[in-house]
Amino acid sequence: EADPSLQALESRQEEILRRLYELKSAVDGLSKMIQTPDADFDVTNIIQTDEFSPLTANGADLDLMLGKDYGALKDVVINANPSQPPLSLLVLHSLLCERYKILSAVHTHSSVKSVPENLLKCFGEQTKKQPRHEYQLGFTLIWKDVPKPQMKFSVQTMCPIEGEGNIARFLFSLFGPKYNAVTSTLIDSWVDTAIFQLQEGSSKERGAVLRSMNAALGKSSWLVGSELSVADVVAWCALRRTGTANAAPANVQKWMKCCENLAPFSSVLKLLK
Repeated sequence: EADPSLQALESRQEEILRRLYELKSAVDGLSKMIQTPDADFDVTNIIQTDEFSPLTANGADLDLMLGKDYGALKDVVINANPSQPPLSLLVLHSLLCERYKILSAVHTHSSVKSVPENLLKCFGEQTKKQPRHEYQLGFTLIWKDVPKPQMKFSVQTMCPIEGEGNIARFLFSLFGPKYNAVTSTLIDSWVDTAIFQLQEGSSKERGAVLRSMNAALGKSSWLVGSELSVADVVAWCALRRTGTANAAPANVQKWMKCCENLAPFSSVLKLLK
């Protein structure tokens, strides 16, 4: 029979190790924020969400794609201008929350004077907090005066990924979809078309894109293949941002309703009101 004093000692040691583990996780997160140039924000609004559905994938899948350090949470840090909210990134954040345990946070950078309340709460609100190591991915959005969205994944080693379309591609890759070369090229083409012609192009270019979308959606429920892809997310957001959704052809209208029947899209619709 074990000595009660030894059992008590073991319990204390386990508790100390647990606290050290949590402290290491917290320090790792702070060090990442300090080493990024965005650490100088002076107005901080932290909104963390714990409303996520049960995981539909093994937690090890994300670790396999991103790598996993003991006691360290992988962090995605995105800078975005509140005057042009990157709607596709908000949709993808919601989709990721349905699959993984995401530690979400929103901050305001000192370069921005004010941010609308709905954007400050774009990730919802968290009533209880869990230790960092219990999450699979950190997702931090910083509202900042930048010309285009910027993302850092490994803030210590990598240059920023710039552009909403490029960041959307990275985030969607975290779901682990495997496409052949033809499908990947079609998806990339639609993402670029949505950003540069549908969202930023002339009315003539938008009209041409809508006709192409209508033709593609006459053959399939989604822009590429039989399942939702990042092309659908970016194109839907581009249509909503430009206000051309109501004038879209029949197949495009039907496709938009299919998107909006999914919770992540409907939550972004609320932001637009």
